[in-house]
Amino acid sequence: QLRLSESGGGLVQAGDSLTLSCTASEGDFSDFALGWFRQAPGEDREYVGAITRVYDFTYYRDSVKGRFTISRDLAKNTLYLQMTNLQPEDTAMYYCAATTSWYINSLSQRSAYDYWGQGTQVTVSS
Repeated sequence: QLRLSESGGGLVQAGDSLTLSCTASEGDFSDFALGWFRQAPGEDREYVGAITRVYDFTYYRDSVKGRFTISRDLAKNTLYLQMTNLQPEDTAMYYCAATTSWYINSLSQRSAYDYWGQGTQVTVSS
């Protein structure tokens, strides 16, 4: 079992930076690959990026490459999403998720994830 909780969202202006955190109150992050997803109003939840279960390889959707960075601190059982140069189109509820999958190709798929946080809102004004 894994309980996830996101924090760090807020209202920022275009061009600003923000770092989201996702902490596991139960379970051990080292047993999971971790992902970030986001959902804008009226839209489907979409993949943002992920970090693998071992070696901490990271992958991102094209629109955030070079702007967002995923990392994790296993000692703190915390996952991070560092976001820079935020744009209004980044406005969404951001969710962290965890999967026991070993397959890199599955990490962009919502269905691969077994555990989800409740989300944290990021709003970017122009």
